[in-house]
Amino acid sequence: MRFLPLSDADREEIKKFLGIEKIREIFSDIPLEHSYYSLDQLPSSLPENRLIEVFRKLAHQNKFFQYIHYLGGGAYQHFIPEVVNYLSTKGEFLTPYTPYQPEVSQGSLQAMFEYQTMMTLLTGMDISNSSLYDGGTAAAEGVLLALRKSKKNRFLMAENLHPEYIEIIKTYVQNLNIDFQTVVFHEETGKVDISDLEQKMDGDTAAFIFQSPNFFGVIEDSHEISSLLHQQNVYSIQVITEAMSLAFLNPPAENGVDIALGEAQSFGLPLGFGGPYLGFLTTKQEFLRQMPGRIVGQTQDNQGRRGYILTLSTREQHIKREKATSNICTNQAWCALRAAMYMATMGKTGLEKIGKLNHLNTAYFVRSVSGFDHVKIRYQKDFYNEVVMDIKNMSASDFLQKLEKKNILAGIPLKWFYPKFQDSILINFTENHKTEDIDSLVDCIGELK
Repeated sequence: MRFLPLSDADREEIKKFLGIEKIREIFSDIPLEHSYYSLDQLPSSLPENRLIEVFRKLAHQNKFFQYIHYLGGGAYQHFIPEVVNYLSTKGEFLTPYTPYQPEVSQGSLQAMFEYQTMMTLLTGMDISNSSLYDGGTAAAEGVLLALRKSKKNRFLMAENLHPEYIEIIKTYVQNLNIDFQTVVFHEETGKVDISDLEQKMDGDTAAFIFQSPNFFGVIEDSHEISSLLHQQNVYSIQVITEAMSLAFLNPPAENGVDIALGEAQSFGLPLGFGGPYLGFLTTKQEFLRQMPGRIVGQTQDNQGRRGYILTLSTREQHIKREKATSNICTNQAWCALRAAMYMATMGKTGLEKIGKLNHLNTAYFVRSVSGFDHVKIRYQKDFYNEVVMDIKNMSASDFLQKLEKKNILAGIPLKWFYPKFQDSILINFTENHKTEDIDSLVDCIGELK
């Protein structure tokens, strides 16, 4: 697109047509103090070496590296091998456009295909698309997928699903003729209330979407849930926000899950102030023609050589809009590429070791604080790498502030999402937490009696 600047005469003609005297009148709805800023404080230009020095001084004002954090809730800090950063930033991976021309996009297409293959191996599902925007939109797309396939207009949603995912799903369906109900959880166990699920399920229900490990870090009985759902021809949709759990727990397919989806940020993507992240969606074969997003297939050319191509593309929005399976016509190909590089670098054994270490670190913390009277782990069974801790002798806000002064970001206040959890926090552990880090956290908690 060319940039065509306006001449003074052009500007005068526009102002006359709009009936204004000054350009800033166009922005009159914006408060004056926020629309135009004085440029008097801008420093004069500097030579490159002095400019770099100024930026270095500014960078040293950042204090994040002084903190140890135990924050999770859908975004997790895992170690990323340097080879992933190096390879993924090569020009041939950063610059390609949409691979509509397979003859010049074999590298990109093969990378997507390898990513799809790895995700099906981890989840046990038959097929995977080549990514969606993030876990929240993947959850919404999974619900719409089940509704399309079942030709029903009602679904159930677990109350202990990630609260932000719930809001995204509601946003997707709010203007559609779709009915949904929320299934509550047991406050004693943190798990889905099976009796409430049975009560609310009927012949018009398309699917039940739940999370495991759920928002409280508790592993649901996916097999029991799926078996119950299938008795009424209801699809089972499992959300996974901590993809590393796939390397440690039974694959969703072994538990009878029909659609497994979620967030794959844990595979080679930094926290990045909230993005870009990586939504994944895997399903049984029967959902193939209804799946949103792109699917890369393996084929042969007319000389018998292996090749890769976007397949079943008529599902996408670049055909007739009303026939598209999703309004997402692109994907997170570069993020999926990093995930594939990460999984290939770690390998099956490496992923298993990291997944196990995440759980062992969490279990070590749970044992270490078990002797304290002023804090209590709410759900002491069936956790993966996140736990809910209740604070008994002060508010959760005061507790977190006191630890922050010791350069520890101890967790997420659950009252942000659940009013009944006023004095509880969600704490996460990964392989990045050394034993001495956990011991330091425990010691600091002990000092807050």
